[in-house]
Amino acid sequence: MNTLNDTAVQFKQVSYSDGELQIIKNVTGTFPKGKITTLVGPSGAGKTTLFRLCNGLISPDSGEILINGKNINSYEPTELRRMAGLALQSATMLSGSVYKNLSMPLTLQGEEFSEAAAKDLLKDVGLDTDFLHRNVKDLSGGQRQKVSIARTLVNKPKILLLDEITSSLDRVSQEEIETLIKKINNNYQVTIIWITHNLQQALSIGEYTWVMMNGELVESGESSLLSHPQNDKVKHFVKGDTE
Repeated sequence: MNTLNDTAVQFKQVSYSDGELQIIKNVTGTFPKGKITTLVGPSGAGKTTLFRLCNGLISPDSGEILINGKNINSYEPTELRRMAGLALQSATMLSGSVYKNLSMPLTLQGEEFSEAAAKDLLKDVGLDTDFLHRNVKDLSGGQRQKVSIARTLVNKPKILLLDEITSSLDRVSQEEIETLIKKINNNYQVTIIWITHNLQQALSIGEYTWVMMNGELVESGESSLLSHPQNDKVKHFVKGDTE
């Protein structure tokens, strides 16, 4: 699909097991640099495990993972986590202020995060600067998710891994987050890989799509594949049939 220079993440025959259970099975594929790729498939397909492999939280049993053309093992763990940021559905927050949460990534590295920089980041994600000293417990679900994304952007990642970040939000908040992610992708040329259970979202937001089932990559390409899949399993999945 892409040349190596156009590839942010490349999997080469990657497998991963947790004890006797094989979760990722000989996956080979690429995520294009600077694009939005959506990752879909039924529960238990291995999507979240794939993310944990992408930012080095776990290591494959076999195969090779390349990040920007370099073997993932050549990166220091902290460098890799900064390069590949992860935002989750739960948007877990530290108790206290929004500023405390935004400062956390740099605080962990012994660095300071100025209020001016924090305010700029809030504006980038569509929140007023007066949110900076609000308590996170007073935020709505959509506001918490925006703060979570802003916190992930503190390290200026090249790759942003989004795991079901809109699944618990109302429609208006979901649309706001979708607009925000497209803005981040356009303004910062960040590679976005987005796990979603919403096939319409995957089709409308994604430029490319991976479909995973039972630990395998069964079909990938431009997101329009979801409208006319070639693989029979994907056809059933898109129609909502159970396997």
